[in-house]
Amino acid sequence: VLGAPGNGGVVVVDGGGSLRVALLGDLMAQLAIDNGWSGVIINGAVRDTGILAGLDLGVKALQSNPRRGSKTGSGAHNVPVTFGGATFAPGDHVFSDDDGVVVQAP
Repeated sequence: VLGAPGNGGVVVVDGGGSLRVALLGDLMAQLAIDNGWSGVIINGAVRDTGILAGLDLGVKALQSNPRRGSKTGSGAHNVPVTFGGATFAPGDHVFSDDDGVVVQAP
């Protein structure tokens, strides 16, 4: 998904809250930037947090984990996901600051 044109959008990934491996690192984050994504919200872990903090990409995740995940390409895209008491549907608007994320239907 991050390799496709983002047009300023935000990718929301439901990793099931797993902290076992990171679902995003610096290389995938740079790919997102290169393709015009403005942010990534992950119900799971990320890695390379020092580098991520310096990139022009909004990133929200539960925690960090240095363990790299496998790139299986599995999963559904362009579908609603629910976690953290919120449902994120394609086309919704998300707003974020240091305290959290709010989702709003258009």
